[in-house]
Amino acid sequence: MRSKDNLYTMQEDNKLQIVECNRNAKPGEIITFGTYPQTADGADRTPIKWRVLQNSGSELFILSEYILDCKRYHGKSVDITWYDCVDITWRDCDLRKWLNDEFYNTAFTATEKEFIKTTHCTDNGEGSPDTEDKVFLLSVNEIKDVSDKHGKDLRRAVGTDFAKTKKPDGCCLYVYDKTNKDNYIIRSGEEVGCSWWWLRTQGNKPSRAFFVGTSCSIRSYANVSAARDGVRPALKLNV
Repeated sequence: MRSKDNLYTMQEDNKLQIVECNRNAKPGEIITFGTYPQTADGADRTPIKWRVLQNSGSELFILSEYILDCKRYHGKSVDITWYDCVDITWRDCDLRKWLNDEFYNTAFTATEKEFIKTTHCTDNGEGSPDTEDKVFLLSVNEIKDVSDKHGKDLRRAVGTDFAKTKKPDGCCLYVYDKTNKDNYIIRSGEEVGCSWWWLRTQGNKPSRAFFVGTSCSIRSYANVSAARDGVRPALKLNV
């Protein structure tokens, strides 16, 4: 049995390791932080890879390199179809609640949570209030801004095997399988079809949300009940 002093020392060592590993990370580099299931059966706890979008010296802005899961923007029931959409804001949607509760508590240890900032999220859509989030999705303005800095290839993403597995709520990540080579990524020498992923900004109707779609485009018309789009969490770390 470990003593309290030993546990405290281990926790402090873990904190120091997190700071030392991430403080000098450059924009565009990949870091690991937290864990989440990534194999088809979901039994693993694989380190999450994050792409550094910005390093201010005291704060890292990071985006998951892979699509980690497939969720509706709003709606949990397996019986929901894509046309069963309702008017909803980012503040009140189920996806935001899932990111800041189930995902947050699954992916990060108590020590890791100490480094995660509460981020003031704007650009959530017309009539959609600002929010305070530990974990969030990129907004339209944010994805445009980081694309200008890092290139549009940042928008091209593939899902983990876990993300591609059909979920009990009926969500099943769409994987591109047609002829446009712009919608593929080479992974370990293999050509893999891209998938589309949610942004948090409300779409061209209150019942829709923006997403990143074909050929790295930013689209405004995904029904919030759509069960095909992926989740690339974003967050900010104190370093």
